[in-house]
Amino acid sequence: MMKPSSYSTLTMVICLIYLMSKWISTYSEHLPSIGILPIVASLLGR
Repeated sequence: MMKPSSYSTLTMVICLIYLMSKWISTYSEHLPSIGILPIVASLLGR
């Protein structure tokens, strides 16, 4: 059995990944792929 704290952390990570994938899919429909690259680069560069 997993500890409650590790379970809640796992749930939070899964929710974050889900929201990120939803955000990326939503914005990739509106932006050309060439426009996404600078945004991703700036986010990773922080």
